[in-house]
Amino acid sequence: MHLPKRARYEGPPGDHFDGRRFFNPGLEERGFRDFWRWMKTRDKGFWRDLPGGPGPAPPPSVPGLRVTWVGHSTVLLQVAGLNLLTDPIWSERASPVSWAGPRRHRAPGIALDDLPPIDTLLLSHDHYDHLDRPTLRALAKHHHPVLVTPLAVGKRLRRLPWSAIHELDWWDEVSLPGSTVTAVPARHFSGRGLFDRARTLWAGYVVSSREGDVYFAGDTGGGPHFAAIARRFPALRLALLPIGAFRPRWFMGPVHLSPRDALEAFETLGASTAVAIHHSTFELADDGQDEAPDELRRLLAARNDNRGTEASPPFCILGFGKGRDVPAPEPAPR
Repeated sequence: MHLPKRARYEGPPGDHFDGRRFFNPGLEERGFRDFWRWMKTRDKGFWRDLPGGPGPAPPPSVPGLRVTWVGHSTVLLQVAGLNLLTDPIWSERASPVSWAGPRRHRAPGIALDDLPPIDTLLLSHDHYDHLDRPTLRALAKHHHPVLVTPLAVGKRLRRLPWSAIHELDWWDEVSLPGSTVTAVPARHFSGRGLFDRARTLWAGYVVSSREGDVYFAGDTGGGPHFAAIARRFPALRLALLPIGAFRPRWFMGPVHLSPRDALEAFETLGASTAVAIHHSTFELADDGQDEAPDELRRLLAARNDNRGTEASPPFCILGFGKGRDVPAPEPAPR
């Protein structure tokens, strides 16, 4: 079967593209046999529908840096008067159809109509829980934001009324009004069907502005890319790090961070503050709904970290629709 031209990247081979498909350097890929083994041995944790709906509308803009967790990997970043959204999904299911597939277990923390004017959308890759067409159609129609995607992902969305589309390779950057966005490596994969695996790239992003550097990891496993990002951006003010969909570790470990992995990534990155994402919303793996945040809380309590305060911890787990102003990094001792 030939894929539509829009679903393929046709650039030259490189260190993470072999001429047909993208790949993770130095990582052994999981195949169908591994997936079938997981399906036969699943040990699912507990999930339930959580009460509560959207919270109050966020402010139209903020002068500093504010982060609000909408749910899953959807975050409203308000920085230096700009409004950015990461991997927006307001749909009931992360699926190509409305009647099957992973179902949302908690309403988005902000109503779609209550969003402030969105300047930029950051899409990390094309999986259904990160690239949701109904949500993107609504955002394009009502906000006309700039769309930033990894290579070939924007081709899936060209017919929507964006103000601009920028497709980036790892370490490419684009200058936007008030900010610069740099695509950074991630360890994951892509695909929306049976025949398009790894035909489009996956990535994280660093948003740089007068308020400092903010890192959105997207979906990723652990690896040397965190140290590489820290070298390029040595003073991260905020890191948005995924913690869920991590069990079983033998299968999920290469492409999804566990809470322990996320804490190690936080240390490697040297970020001043981190916020946990990609948890408690869609049942995507074997970990239970509360397992990832509970494990992260246990690990944080064991660290006895004296940084921050009880109201403003260095690695925080926000509730749905909850936001916080991110403090400026403390100056280094002289």
